[in-house]
Amino acid sequence: MYYLGKELQKRSEELSRGFYELVYPPVDMYEEGGYLVVVADLAGFNKEKIKARVSGQNELIIEAEREITEPGVKYLTQRPKYVRKVIRLPYNVAKDAEISGKYENGVLTIRIPIAGTSVIKIE
Repeated sequence: MYYLGKELQKRSEELSRGFYELVYPPVDMYEEGGYLVVVADLAGFNKEKIKARVSGQNELIIEAEREITEPGVKYLTQRPKYVRKVIRLPYNVAKDAEISGKYENGVLTIRIPIAGTSVIKIE
C-alpha cells in the first residue's frame, strides 16, 4: 500500500508540473512610447537558456529551460524545468522591427516597436 501511495503522489506531481508549464510564466503587456512592452517572470532560468522570437502570425514565443541537478539532493517538489509561452500580440510587428530584450533579476523585458507608430521627441 505504501508503494501505491508514493506512486500516486509521484504521478500527481508530474501532472501538476505539466499544468504549470502551460500557465507559467506570468506575463504583463503594456504600451509605452510607441512600443509594446512584454514583461515575463522567469526567475531561476539562465539567460543563455531563454529564447524569444516573433512569428509571422504576430505571436511572441518565449521558451526557457533549466537544469536543476545538485549532487546528493533529492527533490520532493520542483518548479517547471521547461516553459513555453505563446502570446498573441495586439499589434502588427514589422518584419524589420528592431526588437530588444533584457533579462535582469529573473525578469525578461521585451520591447517591440508598434508598426506605423512614430514617437516625436519634444524639446
